[in-house]
Amino acid sequence: MAFTFQINNDVVWDYDENLLERAEANIPELIETKVCPTGIVERISADQRTNEFTLAKSQKNILHLSDYALGRGESLILDLGDHYVGHFSIEINSVGSPMDAPLYLRLKFAEVPSELYAASEDYDGWLSRSWIQEEHVHLDVLPAKLQLPRRYSCRYVELSVIDTSPKWKASFSNPLFVAESSVSMNQLSDSTIEDAELKAIYNVSVKTLQDCMQTVFEDGPKRDRRLWLGDLRLQALANYYTFNDLFLVKRCLYLFGGMRTTEGKIPANVFTAPELTPDDTFLFDYSLFFITTLYDYVQHTSDYDALENLYPIAKKAIDLALEQVDSEGRLVLSEEWPVFVDWSNDFDKATAGQAIVIYTLKRFIKLAEMYNDQQHSNYHQMLEKLIDFSKQALFDNKRKQFVVEETNEVNLASQVWMVLAEVFDSNKNKKIMQETIKQHFPITGIATPYMYHHIVEALFMADCQEEAIRLMKDYWGKMIDLGADTFWEAFKPEDLDFSPYGSPILNSYCHAWSCTPAYLIGKYLLANE
Repeated sequence: MAFTFQINNDVVWDYDENLLERAEANIPELIETKVCPTGIVERISADQRTNEFTLAKSQKNILHLSDYALGRGESLILDLGDHYVGHFSIEINSVGSPMDAPLYLRLKFAEVPSELYAASEDYDGWLSRSWIQEEHVHLDVLPAKLQLPRRYSCRYVELSVIDTSPKWKASFSNPLFVAESSVSMNQLSDSTIEDAELKAIYNVSVKTLQDCMQTVFEDGPKRDRRLWLGDLRLQALANYYTFNDLFLVKRCLYLFGGMRTTEGKIPANVFTAPELTPDDTFLFDYSLFFITTLYDYVQHTSDYDALENLYPIAKKAIDLALEQVDSEGRLVLSEEWPVFVDWSNDFDKATAGQAIVIYTLKRFIKLAEMYNDQQHSNYHQMLEKLIDFSKQALFDNKRKQFVVEETNEVNLASQVWMVLAEVFDSNKNKKIMQETIKQHFPITGIATPYMYHHIVEALFMADCQEEAIRLMKDYWGKMIDLGADTFWEAFKPEDLDFSPYGSPILNSYCHAWSCTPAYLIGKYLLANE
């Protein structure tokens, strides 16, 4: 099933004001950091660059920025030196004869160089072009200080003069970017990572997480800027091994708990501005991840007050999901409530969805036991039925792989999620992943770090540590090789121009679900030292 825009106008929402008040009580105060550009960079001509992710250092000196006056059709690119999220201001003056016409200025904000190479007017994708980080401004009188009201996610700021007049040019000075995040790098504890590649991957993962931690765990600070459940689950795990901001996790859990349908269905994401609003998008696996995120949080914090408040929501969510399981223990998905698993639609997701139910139900049962729910034995019986069906109907003993029941398809996601769900014991899981490596590596067709995270964790869980580390280096390390300051929403090593939206100008290059190497390294490598 493909992910598509959902419009569900007939949804009736149940707002729990008590839970929402608890969410609002945990709003963080954003930390502001003043950032001045570190240099000026220039485009590289198409015949000289090997990819779209490189710029050249300019001969212009940032310390003499005001000396480089710009007239019609001229531009320059400021380099902040790293990726930041926040607000931009700059002082502008006129140079030459008296100012006899307004300044017509375009400002373009880019997370990576490919956005600067892409022409905004050529974009014709399925997401709104209003997400393009670009402003056109008229200034009638100079000197002036331009303070842009929007928040941007970027490393580069391009200043392009569309027009002045033949009599004068525009001069720029004192550019300032005020970065915002709910956490500071000073909150990190020291971690010793001897491997230089893994250390670089860890550091970029932490930076990605930091820039996505705003008043909620945003999916991407450039585009969407929303709290998505699938992203939240992974961000929270990475957060426990880095900043350990427990209040932000609690806030996000209460937001989802406080806004659900009257039948108890949890939305895939919520908006926080201009007011708290649940989106009318529902993804089967994302709704289950409310339960797993709650479980991870309670395990990490022993916050039984949160368990007391949110367990009834989790129970309703698992009950709704189990209504999709038939008498044999088979998950029956519907078009109205699709399973996501990954952006890619090149494989059938039914078996992966079955595994996600098992993965979640195991954790829900532990919550039920902590909550002293007297009905928890019923869930044990359902778990056994789901596992038995998976073993008997979905596992091919000859191929040592899980299959899709209707088509006999063998795909990577099915193996990964069944290993994560621990349907078999550790020895058999190792054999499954070893066979998976033979059949599905090198990986192609997988579009996101979200799915790559699950592949790497399955390798770690199956005692394939060497292969897990190699995959991290090959995938996230490749982004760093291309110049990534933060990790990207979508990336296919075999197709550097890939975009799920038809143009890199709409891709998010700082994305929540990409931050997990910090968790993977922290849990499976540093914790064992």
